[in-house]
Amino acid sequence: MPWSSQGGGPRKPNDNGPWGQGPWGSGGPPGGGSPPDLEELLRRGQDGLRQMLPSGLGGRGIAILALLTVLAWLASGFYTVGPNEVGLNLIFGKYRGKTQAGLNYNLPSPIGTVIKLAVTDRNAVDIGFREQPAASRRGPLAPEAPEESLMLTGDENIADVKFRVFWQIDPAHPEDFAFNVANPPATVKAIAESAMREIVGQSQIQKILTADRKLIEPASQQLMQKVLDDYHSGVLVLQVLLLSVDPPASVIAAFRDVTSAQQDLQRLGNEAEAYANRVVPEARGASARILQEAEAYREQIVAEAQGQASRFDQIYDQYKKAPSVTRQRLYLETMERVLGGAEKVIIDEAPGGGSVVPYLPLPGFSSAQGGRK
Repeated sequence: MPWSSQGGGPRKPNDNGPWGQGPWGSGGPPGGGSPPDLEELLRRGQDGLRQMLPSGLGGRGIAILALLTVLAWLASGFYTVGPNEVGLNLIFGKYRGKTQAGLNYNLPSPIGTVIKLAVTDRNAVDIGFREQPAASRRGPLAPEAPEESLMLTGDENIADVKFRVFWQIDPAHPEDFAFNVANPPATVKAIAESAMREIVGQSQIQKILTADRKLIEPASQQLMQKVLDDYHSGVLVLQVLLLSVDPPASVIAAFRDVTSAQQDLQRLGNEAEAYANRVVPEARGASARILQEAEAYREQIVAEAQGQASRFDQIYDQYKKAPSVTRQRLYLETMERVLGGAEKVIIDEAPGGGSVVPYLPLPGFSSAQGGRK
């Protein structure tokens, strides 16, 4: 655990001395079976102290010396907390509060104890692999730990999941981290592996390998944080980083073929949809244009037919009133319409015109007519 303590706790009644022996050595109390007289021990201690002190120092000097000793002991309770640390004050082993960066005070040992925690350090736990030292590293994920990385999916397949969890001590609850968790890295690793197995167990292998891969990281992080908060661990999960999600090595080639085929299917589907989105509007536009042209043609033909029928009715009415005049007018109009664009030769029958030989250059006329066709 990343903490340091000031002083130590009280010694248990059955503890040995600092050199592996009891306070009386290996042979028990001096003098055999009975313990020494307490008054005799106190008297001998006072005599020894008087011999150590300078001559002429009376009881008042001893009191001053004792007071200075107590003041020095109390002054040893000052301590400094670093900018990236939080201090936890303990009195007789009971938590009394936390202190922030700077100069702080707590009762000195053995009454008080201070635990310092680095709350801004970013820690990492690897699941499914062990990162090698830089000198011997050949790949970022070797050697592997299949007992951690192989996980069962929701459709009863196996996925090889390797990921890394970044965490730190929760600055709001450092006391939970100090007193509720015996081995924080192992705890974080166990909870991370359990949370990832639960998330993977609810998904299908194909979705894990493709679409749902980006959803696994936040889901597992939320589940991990919830479990750690329920245990009052004082651990804050910063990030869950998926390094690789693959089928087992024995079937990875087949899975890659299936994945490639699915990607091809998706690509072809997208291309077909794009083609349909381009062609269908063009076809609909052409269809609308043809319908409009047909409607216009229908209206034109109907209008022409109605006009011709109305004209025929008018001519018929005139014919009933003056048949000869109407016939003559129809004849003239027809000849005008037929001969209006034709080449004409007019021979006058007036006096003096009889000397003209009526000769028509029919071959030339025919060729001219053929050239105009």
